[in-house]
Amino acid sequence: MARWLLTLLALALCSGLLSGCAREYHTYKTQGHVFGTVVEISIYGETPQRADALSAAVLKEFDRLHHKLHAWQPSMLTGLNDAIAAGRPFEADAELVGLLQSATTLSAKSDYLFNPAIGHLIRLWGFQSSDIQDQGPAPEEIKRWVAANPRLSDLRYQGNTITSTNRAVMIDLGGYAKGYALDRAARILRDGGVNAALVNVGGNILAIGQPGKRPWQVGIRDPRGNGTLATLSLRDNEAIGTSGDYERYFMKDGKRHPHIIDPRTGQTIDLVASVTIIASGGSDPGLRSDGNSKPLFITGPAGWEAMAQRLGLKEVMLVDAQHKVAMTSAMRARMDGGRPH
Repeated sequence: MARWLLTLLALALCSGLLSGCAREYHTYKTQGHVFGTVVEISIYGETPQRADALSAAVLKEFDRLHHKLHAWQPSMLTGLNDAIAAGRPFEADAELVGLLQSATTLSAKSDYLFNPAIGHLIRLWGFQSSDIQDQGPAPEEIKRWVAANPRLSDLRYQGNTITSTNRAVMIDLGGYAKGYALDRAARILRDGGVNAALVNVGGNILAIGQPGKRPWQVGIRDPRGNGTLATLSLRDNEAIGTSGDYERYFMKDGKRHPHIIDPRTGQTIDLVASVTIIASGGSDPGLRSDGNSKPLFITGPAGWEAMAQRLGLKEVMLVDAQHKVAMTSAMRARMDGGRPH
């Protein structure tokens, strides 16, 4: 009798676990502020304690990169820029060297439209500041720094020691660091055994796994409104990156001046509102989603398609200053409903 009763209780307990006590999976979100923007980490399928611990590890890494790669507050990057300006060698580390060398490759591939070496122009326009003011540089100063033709290809490496053949080089990784941070976050979360996660650094987003039966759903921001232009599914190891004229900019004499500068002219770009691309696969989709959008933004409505082909980008959307939307057929196929809304 005792054995029968024990068996009955065990069966009842198992039935209860299957029907009423099955584990429910939730998405836990953590926010922070780094790289001058809001970051959000969404973790699915973990306990609150593990989600908190994993998110804290990612935010700690973001803070490390923020202080290492800051373009105008004391950092390893400003130390390198000071050494270049003085004509001295600088002892960096393998991480910074690797990041600069990958940026150099993209810069050359984009015909130097992606050019993190134009920090002097970025500073001249007032964008190396947390408080952007409406100002206009003197034309002769713009011409001076354009004529100096600074490029990452001016850098020379001896192990981790960096020198430059051009003292006009001032490196600003504002168009590259967020993407690198995404890839570092993905490494931390995957090493931590996370089931699924979505990391958003100021609109640059990377997906790990999927939250349940459907992939992560992300929206593409309307650069001239509060809503979204389109929604799409972001799959495992895909990253979506947007360059826009709506966050870091100023208005002067009725003209919008965003922080993206054409290195050929030294002028801000006013023909494009936003460029969004999707990168996938490999160990650096975040980096590619961030850096590759810049040359498309600079070439603008007339040249973005040719530049996309040159860079091997298949999924691209461009919104021009008149709010006209253009995209590749592959990007259109990704949209829910097949078209932007």
